[in-house]
Amino acid sequence: MDVPVWVWAATIAGIAALLIFDFFAHVRTPHEPSMKEAGGWSIFYVVIALIFGAGLWFVWGHDHGVEYLAGYVTEKSLSVDNLFVFVIIMAAFDVPKAYQQKVLLVGVIIALILRAIFIALGAAAIEHFSWVFYIFGLFLLYTAYTLATSSHEESEEYEPNLLVRLAQKYLPATDEYNESKLTIVRNGQRMMTPMLIVMIAIGATDILFALDSIPAIYGLTKEPYIVFTANAFALLGLIQLYFLLGGLLNRLVYLSLGLAVILGFIGIKLIIEALHGNELPFINGGQHVSAIPEIPIWLSLSIIVGVLVITTVASLIRSARG
Repeated sequence: MDVPVWVWAATIAGIAALLIFDFFAHVRTPHEPSMKEAGGWSIFYVVIALIFGAGLWFVWGHDHGVEYLAGYVTEKSLSVDNLFVFVIIMAAFDVPKAYQQKVLLVGVIIALILRAIFIALGAAAIEHFSWVFYIFGLFLLYTAYTLATSSHEESEEYEPNLLVRLAQKYLPATDEYNESKLTIVRNGQRMMTPMLIVMIAIGATDILFALDSIPAIYGLTKEPYIVFTANAFALLGLIQLYFLLGGLLNRLVYLSLGLAVILGFIGIKLIIEALHGNELPFINGGQHVSAIPEIPIWLSLSIIVGVLVITTVASLIRSARG
């Protein structure tokens, strides 16, 4: 799929425009969104993503359209799981709800930048080294294992990462929020507020999220344009989704297990892809392994959606029973 430069430029400009709109429509005036507001705008961003997918389907064909949809659903599901961590970070730093939108918007922007970098690196690696699919596949299988053997209840205590610890140790800081300001001047000295520390924590966490999501979507499509747009549209609306789900997050008790199944499946799919294009001399004498059938994209989409539906319904039933 040869994407012209002007299409890339128009797409990036459109996503940037949506982020700017998000700022002026929601974030600029500090407030805690109501369920109605969060729900309405969450639907808006999902509709925008689906309209884009329909356009991509019409212009570049059925297969690319399904690849985008599968990638979008997968990335959106991973972003919901990431919200658990955001909730923990917000609670650990006691961020006032009125200012949480600003933290989340900065987090989304950082995530987009990081994922764009990782997408470019991933595309370059895939183009020059077919064996990188083995690494991606094994990494996803490991991630699936860690998700399946852990629970959100076990990780409700926030542990500051190295970047946050260094900032807290060496940068002058206050213990109190000053509205949504990142720094203030006290006694002639520039000091950072807890708001800046929270943004550093969210940004550092985004790096880990990108390490999971980029290999996952490359297991569904090899087109960098689809990888980028699926990630971007999955992140758009994440602010509203954070407030919409609210307490519902704690009820999705099987979400991590469902995501583990999905990532495990994609990991296996990547390894099969690697075997089909195998060039490693210690595997099948450096020859392609064609005996294993390729997993079609429609089957991948069906499995992803099916697993998500089953885990969501099972989670809600389990939570209702207490």
